[in-house]
Amino acid sequence: MTKSKSGSSKKLSHIDREGKAAMVDVGNKQETLREAVATGAVYMKKETLDIITDRKIAKGNVFGAARLAGIMAAKRTCDLIPLCHQLNLSSVAVDFKVDGKNKRVDIEAKAKCRGRTGVEMEALTAVSVAALTIYDMCKAVDRAMVISDIKLMEKRGGKSGEWKR
Repeated sequence: MTKSKSGSSKKLSHIDREGKAAMVDVGNKQETLREAVATGAVYMKKETLDIITDRKIAKGNVFGAARLAGIMAAKRTCDLIPLCHQLNLSSVAVDFKVDGKNKRVDIEAKAKCRGRTGVEMEALTAVSVAALTIYDMCKAVDRAMVISDIKLMEKRGGKSGEWKR
């Protein structure tokens, strides 16, 4: 168990009393609008960033492919992460911002649904797979790329309400 800021004890939600992995029962929870935003970055050589923005990667439009891969991954999160609930997502958006000064592509994913459990894992999965897709499409010109800084930025909905980093 861990202590929260208020001093109350918290326990891991996916572990039962005997220490075995267990899926959380959300059957009695209220359905609410759930939203989550996650971000991440792919660091690369300036030349790689230029090739991406000039659309000269042989495999095609890097951001188009990475956006589609991120959205598809969010929809399949329950197949990738053990104990995740299958969610009926109402929206997934993946966006990119080129940061030439720091030689990186910033990725942001937003996921939404009306349900009994949050969409944090879906947003994080979208960012992760979008980053992996950028790496895959550009590895022929830059194997030294670094995928980093993947994190939840905010979430809304449910009993715990709103949280922001």
